[in-house]
Order: sequence, then structure tokens, then C-alpha cells
Amino acid sequence: MAELQVGDKAPEFKAIVTDGSEIQLSEILSSGEGVILYFYPRDNTSGCTVQACDFRDSFGRFSGSEWRVIGVSTDSASSHQKFIDKNDLPFELIVDEDATLHEAYGTWREKNMYGNTYMGTLRSTFVIGPDGSLKWVKYKVSPKGHVEELLSDLGVN
Repeated sequence: MAELQVGDKAPEFKAIVTDGSEIQLSEILSSGEGVILYFYPRDNTSGCTVQACDFRDSFGRFSGSEWRVIGVSTDSASSHQKFIDKNDLPFELIVDEDATLHEAYGTWREKNMYGNTYMGTLRSTFVIGPDGSLKWVKYKVSPKGHVEELLSDLGVN
């Protein structure tokens, strides 16, 4: 699959979040709010916890800037809830157990670990403006430091 680029229209989605409610990208954008959609491999793993906690610790800066942070992984709602509770995460996590949203954004990739190949999440972040276009796209982000880079690139103090 071709990777998405800045300026592309963000793939529309309807998704279930941790509390069982449904969110839809176009509805969020119609409120004038932009979305920071970040894909991560697994709840409660070291790198994913670092990344989620960086978003948590910077959450006030995002929420004051018209950006809504939403995390996405293939974990279940109950796994997400434990992750939220354990780390006091103030944002929603999308349940994408069948990787449909991952595939739409090009983050479901073949990976190789210790000589074994498998399908998994390529840690990536997308900033979607209220007009539905991608304002910032980064595949294969580092769990540590990428939130600060994102804030800097968006001009958020």
C-alpha cells in the first residue's frame, strides 16, 4: 500500500472507542476540531506506554489548541480500559481488532522479529485538519520524543 502524504484527504472512519461509543472522523471535523491520530502496537508494553504517557503529559497543550488526540491499536476494549486506568490517559483509544483502520492509514505492515515475519502495527502519527486533509504524517515514529517534535512542528506551545 502507498503511504499517505501531507495534503492527502484523510481516510474517513467510524470506530468504536473504549467505552463502547462510536466516533466518526467527519463528525469530529465538522465541529472545527482537528484530530491527532496515533497508531501504536500494543497496550501496556514499554514503548507504547512511553508514547501514551508523552501524549498524556502534553495533553493540556493539545486540548488548548483545537486538536483532539486519539490512539489506535488492535487491542480489545477491555485491554484499552486497563491501559487508560493504569496510566491515567485523558484521551480516547480506538478498538481496531480487525486492523481495518490500520489498513486504511497504511500502518498494518509485515514485520520481522528474530527471523519470524508477522503482520503488525507500524507506529505512526497523522494530524488531520478540520478540512479533512492530512497536515502532518509520520510513519515509523520513535515512542520517545515524537510528541515534542509534533508539538513543535504544529507550533503548539
